Amino acid sequence: MAKSASIFAPAQQPLSLALLVLPQCSILEVASTLDPLRAANRHLGTEAFRWRVVSPDGQAVPLTCGIELPSSGPLAMAEGADVLIVIAGYRQSEVATARLIRDLRRIAPRFAAIGGIDAGGWVLARAGLLDGRRATVHWEDLEDFAASHPQIDVVADRFVLAANRFTAGGAAPAADLMLHLIRTRHGPALALQVAASFLTTARDGAEPQIAPHAPDPRLDPRVAAAIARMEARLDSPETTAQTARALGLSARRLEQLFDAALGRSPAAHALSLRLAAARRLITDTRHPLAEIALRTGFSSAATLSRAFRNSFGTPPSALRKRP
Repeated sequence: MAKSASIFAPAQQPLSLALLVLPQCSILEVASTLDPLRAANRHLGTEAFRWRVVSPDGQAVPLTCGIELPSSGPLAMAEGADVLIVIAGYRQSEVATARLIRDLRRIAPRFAAIGGIDAGGWVLARAGLLDGRRATVHWEDLEDFAASHPQIDVVADRFVLAANRFTAGGAAPAADLMLHLIRTRHGPALALQVAASFLTTARDGAEPQIAPHAPDPRLDPRVAAAIARMEARLDSPETTAQTARALGLSARRLEQLFDAALGRSPAAHALSLRLAAARRLITDTRHPLAEIALRTGFSSAATLSRAFRNSFGTPPSALRKRP
């Protein structure tokens, strides 16, 4: 197709895609990208979408679940496709080497569109391919992504289309993005059929990845509201009394509700949320422990270390020694 034409427009000609899959990404992200296209082909009875998988070294790609995804070859094998999609997850700063970034920058003009799924947005940004555009990455990384790339308009949307670039925040948003691609090229009826095949519904790209204040229907709404407050205040946690007061409850009543719903106290649940966030930052970033403590509501690195050891049985430093 013409490099100036949008891939998100009615079309009859087949669309060819190359997926650059990086090690340590999720199999769900790959499946969420490819399976909607496969289902669309099945419903259409023709090969409207074609794809190939490439990898940084041309070898099979080790995924987080332990499975290796076969590859058709290195990045050079992507040439000839209309679209290049970079799928990345953990350790993108290591697996997307300086050489790969250079090659990606060099090959980019040969595609009508380029996209990134999850940490794929980081890879595109490092190659300068998102400069001056809107983009998103996984919600856990949005703050760091915005700080690292001020030249990019970073938003918390599920997926973002920006001229001939597109980004999606993770596996579920990738499926939404593919359903949008199917809808724009082949109509809403086909998109509905594909969504029904997977017992799902498509969500709009502009929807937020996470809606922390939306109550969980399986929980008492008062417990759900308390948890939403905890999630929104990881860096400045409230006491149980403060949370209860904000919800128009007594501290004792909130304790009773949490015990009935979760079998733990509000304070214990809030601490578990903060420690989970700290664990992710410890394993997924190189931020100093003092900064992580500050971002998760602990008064010091030592305080975080004590709480971390009590909860997980190992100090934070042990996680950073792992390969």
